[in-house]
Amino acid sequence: MTRVAVISDTHLPRGARRLPESCLEELRRADAILHAGDIASVAALEELRSLGPPVHAVLGNVDEPALAGLVPEELVVELGGVELGMRHIAVSEESLLERFPGCAAVVFGHSHLPVVERRGPVWLLNPGSPTERRRAPFHSMIVVRIGGGELFPELLRLT
Repeated sequence: MTRVAVISDTHLPRGARRLPESCLEELRRADAILHAGDIASVAALEELRSLGPPVHAVLGNVDEPALAGLVPEELVVELGGVELGMRHIAVSEESLLERFPGCAAVVFGHSHLPVVERRGPVWLLNPGSPTERRRAPFHSMIVVRIGGGELFPELLRLT
């Protein structure tokens, strides 16, 4: 079973803000890390990469210009035998589904509001934010287990 840690909207560094230890533990245990944008800085991307698992990330709307040369605006990554589409901003959930045909899941961010919803055969996944909850009820991330061509996403409340 492949274990994928999904985060978004970390907006690091900003003041004394850091990723919660529970988030870091999940990121280190993962086979891959997906970041759905608003990493904010090259330094934050490098910190994620230093955790060990490969990092697949997309550009967010507040990311520093230097990140544009390092991560794409959209990405399709194959993990555990399935394809996952990634984009930071969702104009609508329907547009995400149209944009990534054949993907088992589409990962997005921007709203800071977690979404774990199945639309037919496709999962729509927004991990919320581990660092800046805004209107969300709590800080969060998603862990997806992939096996036998199926996805098993779980929203984690971070403390």
